Amino acid sequence: MSAKTVLPAVAMTAVSMVLTLAVVVMWLGTAVPWPVALVVGLGIDGGWLATLAYERRLAAQGDHNRAVTAVGWSFGVLAAAVLVAHALTAEESAAAWLAVAWLPIAAKALWLVHGLWERTALTPLALDAIRGIQQEARDEAAVARARLRAEASTEETRLTAVTAAGARVARVQARTAQTLSSAWSTLETARAGEETGRALTSVTARVTPGVTSRWELPVWGPCEPLPSRSLETAPALTDEALDVIVDEIRNSETPALSYREMAARFRAAGHSASEVRLRAAWKRVA
Repeated sequence: MSAKTVLPAVAMTAVSMVLTLAVVVMWLGTAVPWPVALVVGLGIDGGWLATLAYERRLAAQGDHNRAVTAVGWSFGVLAAAVLVAHALTAEESAAAWLAVAWLPIAAKALWLVHGLWERTALTPLALDAIRGIQQEARDEAAVARARLRAEASTEETRLTAVTAAGARVARVQARTAQTLSSAWSTLETARAGEETGRALTSVTARVTPGVTSRWELPVWGPCEPLPSRSLETAPALTDEALDVIVDEIRNSETPALSYREMAARFRAAGHSASEVRLRAAWKRVA
């Protein structure tokens, strides 16, 4: 993986050093003997390469020295300055020389990028762990989104059902209210009619001379609930009283009534007694 960053840096460094040496020899060779120009070019490239090698050694040890870094960048700037000066003084192809003057700085920047990559590089085990954590987080997020969508769909279905049920109840109430209104209107029409009014009045209360109760419409609307009434148990009859009542009913007609007829008239008169006591009273009086 380190080859992805170190190979471009090595290639750029080699091109930059060759270009710097050639420019120094061509540029200074006209003013000084060429061996002197060669030494100057090798000095610039040598200083650049020496500081780079020392920086790489410190990086391999996990260390860093700002002074060495400053010296290395100084040699890079010096090489770039030589290339720019040669491009500005060249009579031919000045633009082409100026276009390649940035190569030493670019080589230095590539080594900087490679150093940053080395300081942030992780082992395959750590990368696998990170990928596993990321995949787990993505899985949890997908499950949470699916759960939220399912809950939203369920809530939407519930609200739709509740709304539909409420609409049905409202329609039933509206139809009931319409029916009651129509019935009440019919009653009001019957009450307001002259003939029907007298007929309804005659059946609602007993007719007496000069007094006729008016038939009232039934109440339609809220009403108060009737108070609950508790059924009070009638006091039980004694045997003597029961015998007297049974004898009176039995002998109320001639010939005397049978037990079944007597029991029916006994209960129709509002008396209360168990079947056992009633039959015993019948036997005593008969």
